[in-house]
Amino acid sequence: MSRWRSLLSRHLQWSSAATQALTLTAVTFCVLLPLIGHRLLYSYYFLRPLYLNTMSEEALRESLQLGGDALRHWQSAAPASPSFAHVATRPELLVTVVTTGRREGRDFHYLLQLTRQLSAAAVAGATACGGRRCAEVLLCDVEPDARDNPDARLLEKHFRVVRRPPLRDEDSGQSEPLNIFEREKRDYVFCLRAAWALATPRHLLVLEDDALPRPDFFPVVRQLLSRRFARRTLYIKLYHPERLQRYWNPEPYRLLEWVGLGTVGGMLLLLVLPRCGPCSLAFTLSPGHLLFFTLYLMAAAELLGRHYLLELRRLSPEFYAVSPATECCTPAMLFPGNASLRVARYLEAAACAKGNAKDLVLYRLARSVPGERAHSVEPNLVTHIGAFSSVRPNPARPKLL
Repeated sequence: MSRWRSLLSRHLQWSSAATQALTLTAVTFCVLLPLIGHRLLYSYYFLRPLYLNTMSEEALRESLQLGGDALRHWQSAAPASPSFAHVATRPELLVTVVTTGRREGRDFHYLLQLTRQLSAAAVAGATACGGRRCAEVLLCDVEPDARDNPDARLLEKHFRVVRRPPLRDEDSGQSEPLNIFEREKRDYVFCLRAAWALATPRHLLVLEDDALPRPDFFPVVRQLLSRRFARRTLYIKLYHPERLQRYWNPEPYRLLEWVGLGTVGGMLLLLVLPRCGPCSLAFTLSPGHLLFFTLYLMAAAELLGRHYLLELRRLSPEFYAVSPATECCTPAMLFPGNASLRVARYLEAAACAKGNAKDLVLYRLARSVPGERAHSVEPNLVTHIGAFSSVRPNPARPKLL
């Protein structure tokens, strides 16, 4: 027993690196990170039972107010201020907004919020776009009857709107109705082809009507298109759900980023800590101490939330990261060159259903078709404001998570 006591007393003294490491770990993960992260939505420390309902209701109220503001803006705006009603031929960038009538959440006016933000961003970014408007804008209403999408009707004075023609006789006579995922895919293909036929843009960017562009949207898109990889990609995803952006993920590049963050950060800490503060620290630049700080920083970054580290990249368009494409979601897709025609052709050849929606089809195609590649950009360039889905069943009060 005395032997164990002497061993513990020797290693649990403050001058021991083990004691300092245990103290640092306890303070960080049991005190500091819970204090910082208990209100952060995408942190492991987020206290869901306490804050999720309140934050969700606040987000719904804010979106409802923004929707009302956007409605009043477009109702009072003069047709020429701002006007995107004329779409130039062969523009550098054509932004096509795919919109449909919504049975739920109509009062949020997602399309009106998006177009208000998009038109402001296109004009405000003129400096970064050579003194001219950053993009042409086209609305693609997939409702054959304009009365089913009143927001799109309201915008006809300000934007060029194309509508999907009614179903042909051979389509309407099918023995079984189209499932919602196949219908969504066909609507998407129609908008891709309609946009190309109308303007033949050099690059095509497709937004779904609940994808709100961020203020730096056009400068970042312009910077992405100037990079070499854009010439050889099928598409660039501009959005991935924040809750799926964690390091603990099957995407290999994230694991490498995670280890790299821990290793580089651990080396910096080992170089800085012994030289700062009045306390004498026993850490040295040794393999064991480097391993500890690597794991320490990796755990801290994952538990606090990778999403919040990605936000630091918004300091400059050059800091945005490009990585292999992820599976989920197509609210914002950039198709360089004539890639949109290839995407339309690929989608037409695929049958979509539950578990095989258009986003999964595109992801698998980019990985299986020889010569095709696809990419994602981080952090997101759009905010997904669609609390009420036009495709899937909705709860009475949607939640942020």
